[in-house]
Amino acid sequence: MIIPANSSDITKEKIILGVDPGTQVAGYGIISVRSGVMSMVQYGVVQLSKYSTYQLKLQKLHETIIRLIEEYHPDEMAIEDPFFGKNVQAMLKLGRAQGVVMAAALSRNVPIVEYAPRRIKQSVTGNGNATKDQVSQMVGHLLKEDLDPKFFDATDALAIAVCHHFHENALPLAPGKKTKKGAWGAFVSENSGRIM
Repeated sequence: MIIPANSSDITKEKIILGVDPGTQVAGYGIISVRSGVMSMVQYGVVQLSKYSTYQLKLQKLHETIIRLIEEYHPDEMAIEDPFFGKNVQAMLKLGRAQGVVMAAALSRNVPIVEYAPRRIKQSVTGNGNATKDQVSQMVGHLLKEDLDPKFFDATDALAIAVCHHFHENALPLAPGKKTKKGAWGAFVSENSGRIM
């Protein structure tokens, strides 16, 4: 029997944390991938609407992401790309939430990749215009789990993690390799002189 030189990599587990940031409700989903097989580790939502100020909401979101990183030790984080909308105030608030999530990951040296909402839907369902219900059902099917349809923000976060698994070459595999646009690891490696 011939054993591949990198046979230890075949059974290595990878933990991916998917995050769907928000200022009222933020979703998170954690999946494990071993030998190409995905399984759900955890998913849930952070209810932020109960906090009175946006500063407190951001603090609670940051604390939750740090806690998840420390508990589950993800190898990578996938997050939804900012999208453009007509409501500038809503966009600014969402941008703050995304920034806080990314800062939490960066503070723990977890590489981050962003995916556009349409790309996530396309990767998971085959349809870039899929509804949240369709995404939730397909994610449940892919992970072989009965997901609670009340937690669309959490199932969206799982979809982001699944999308990242399907596009796992978006992060550098070895030093010096080129990465796809949107990978924060690529930005950091290509702009090391700009990091303080």
